[in-house]
Amino acid sequence: MTKVYLTLVIPCYNEGPTFAGSIKKIISVLEKTKKSWEIIFVEDKSTDQTKDLVEELLGKIENASAIFHNRNQGRGKSVSDGILKAKGEICGFLDVDLEVSADYIPLFVTEVENGADMAVGKRFYEQTSSSIGRYIASKAYARIVKITLNLPISDTEAGYKFFRRRSILPILAKTKDHGWFWDTEICARAVWAGLKISQVPVLFVKRADKKSTVKVIGDSLDYFVKLIQFRRQNGR
Repeated sequence: MTKVYLTLVIPCYNEGPTFAGSIKKIISVLEKTKKSWEIIFVEDKSTDQTKDLVEELLGKIENASAIFHNRNQGRGKSVSDGILKAKGEICGFLDVDLEVSADYIPLFVTEVENGADMAVGKRFYEQTSSSIGRYIASKAYARIVKITLNLPISDTEAGYKFFRRRSILPILAKTKDHGWFWDTEICARAVWAGLKISQVPVLFVKRADKKSTVKVIGDSLDYFVKLIQFRRQNGR
């Protein structure tokens, strides 16, 4: 059996009709890396046809497996479960809507190969009316994280992170949040543990053909509350 070098975790929740096309693009990039790889789908109890699509893909992709949650648990929990199951020396995840292109995968892998324990996407944005809301929200999050936790990471919330698996597992064991705050928490704990972190600039392109699962107002309020609680709990 070929040893797996790279594991790509794909958290899935209500991915809709763009899902299969995105996976096709991702596989095309993975095949070009010339590395041994696997895909782990983590289906987080979608309310649309995503579970059926994952099951269909499992029959077509030889080196793919899946975790099916019996209830919706959040993006952070999905990524965590995938990393724990991963066989690769390097593991990572991305948002499957590919608003940040799959073409960046080899660059993130190279960053880890060159010594980073963790490679984090740093989004920059097309100057379009459709992306302005996400740009403002992202900059607001980044500013508040900087003020609250003083982390040397510009974009903790980017859904594009790769890890040296043996380095991130002890950090993952301490990371408690299951939702969107998971990204900030694992970044903070990685910094505090002294892990080497690389930031990779990536272009964010808003898709008009997919409805976001992010609830801007509700998720933002929840995020800010968790940020303050996290600071207090960790004496920061």
